[in-house]
Amino acid sequence: AGFYLWPRIPDALGMSDTEFARALYADKHVTVLPGSYLARDAHGHNPGAQRVRLALVAETAECVEAAQRIADFIQTHAK
Repeated sequence: AGFYLWPRIPDALGMSDTEFARALYADKHVTVLPGSYLARDAHGHNPGAQRVRLALVAETAECVEAAQRIADFIQTHAK
């Protein structure tokens, strides 16, 4: 079984979900999946856009560390 979170990317970052995922990996070595990769356009809108999927599959301590890295990334890159 898997447990996933689908947080929205803060507007203050000025990044797409793909840009966020790439920059997060490059800066903090945390892998997330852009939400737009998992959905398709419907009525001119992609419901996964501007979200990322976080898979909570590692041990609790690793998930907490990843969450801290994500928070640091957002604080550093917010405009």
